[in-house]
Amino acid sequence: MYNKIVTQLLSLALCAIPMTSMAREWSLQDCINYALQNNISLQKQKINKLSAHEDVLQSKAALLPSLSASTSQNIGYTPWITSGISGDGYSKLAVDKTYYNGNYAISSNWILWNGNQNRNNIKLNQLVENKAVIDSATTARNIQEQIAQLYVQILYSSEAIKVNKESLETSTKNEDRGKEMVQVGKMSKADLAQLISQRAQDEYNVVSAESQVKNYKRQLKELLQITDDKDFNIAIPSTTDEQALQQIPTMNMIYNAALDNRPEIKSYQNSIAQSDLQIVIAKAQKMPTISANAGISTSTTSMNDNAWGRQLKNNFSTGAGVTISVPIFDNRTSKTAINKARLMRENSMLDLKNEQTTLYSTIENYWLQATTNQNQFKAARVSVESAKTSYELLSEQFRLGLKNIVELMTGKDKLLTAQQNELQSKYMSILYINMLKFYQEGTLKR
Repeated sequence: MYNKIVTQLLSLALCAIPMTSMAREWSLQDCINYALQNNISLQKQKINKLSAHEDVLQSKAALLPSLSASTSQNIGYTPWITSGISGDGYSKLAVDKTYYNGNYAISSNWILWNGNQNRNNIKLNQLVENKAVIDSATTARNIQEQIAQLYVQILYSSEAIKVNKESLETSTKNEDRGKEMVQVGKMSKADLAQLISQRAQDEYNVVSAESQVKNYKRQLKELLQITDDKDFNIAIPSTTDEQALQQIPTMNMIYNAALDNRPEIKSYQNSIAQSDLQIVIAKAQKMPTISANAGISTSTTSMNDNAWGRQLKNNFSTGAGVTISVPIFDNRTSKTAINKARLMRENSMLDLKNEQTTLYSTIENYWLQATTNQNQFKAARVSVESAKTSYELLSEQFRLGLKNIVELMTGKDKLLTAQQNELQSKYMSILYINMLKFYQEGTLKR
């Protein structure tokens, strides 16, 4: 019975080991979700948005009346004093040299009209808050774009490792065959040395490709803000030739759609709207300001014989009024503000035009890359089939002694180059076609 229980526990433990030691495989969606939650740049953008929202709340509160309370408590000392001095309308035969005064007041002020500066400030701060949201979206899209590029590079490099390993396997077989031929006198040691050199070169290519994958993973981990030393494995999705050969959207269609959905464009449009409001606010500085004010006050003193409560009542006063302030000469403050706001608007217009040019150039580059790599992929597929057939024939002729070592190595190099070109053009086609759709639709195909 005891042995049976132990056996069952060991079985459960062995079943649990793969689950705990299995390294997580990151899909493109996993990478994007993790980055959107943990990237420091995005977290800072969220803080900027919250800060801008506080400015909106403050500008809205500025529409309300202000209310403040104040009090002052003072002690005075008059060393040389004579009798018969009156204080606060009450006479005393003897006045204390040390006396106490207390003042209490509540005041309120309310700006009724200032050329709508206060209401326009609300609109301006709302635009600033909206721009913070747009900037966050811009950062998020840039991060998604970088993740997609690195992810595809990892996929391509991982496939390149397989191709190089297959080439290494073939080189190892050729080397073993060469050693057998040297032993029977059908090959010189010089030719064998070339086969050994090619096998060593293929080993170098495998190590180089593996190092490249690690470097791309390092860059991706940095983008995701991952700092641990755990294995970082990428889920390898199945890719088809149809994905690389799908129809490429027209460039003008992509550009026109991007003008509507890219946050970079909306950000500069927002800056122009801010400048328009700043011009209006600056012009309002030349207009009168109308404000209402009211207040109540009272005071007490130790130089009065009345009780503290009675003094508060007797000295109580209240008042209210309206103030109109008309700017006459402000040392060119308002004119300078207007001119600077107009210059800022012109600068924002130039920034928008420059961003539109940059956007068009980026889309054009992606479109050219997608078109070029797609055409190269079509040609590379034919080249691989041709090189593979040629190398198989060369290998058979070499075995029969009809081809020399140079011809065999040349055929193998051509096959390896053709396979690498096919892989690269395939994955680059998929990448750039997806980038074009990303700019057109605003969402990344995962």
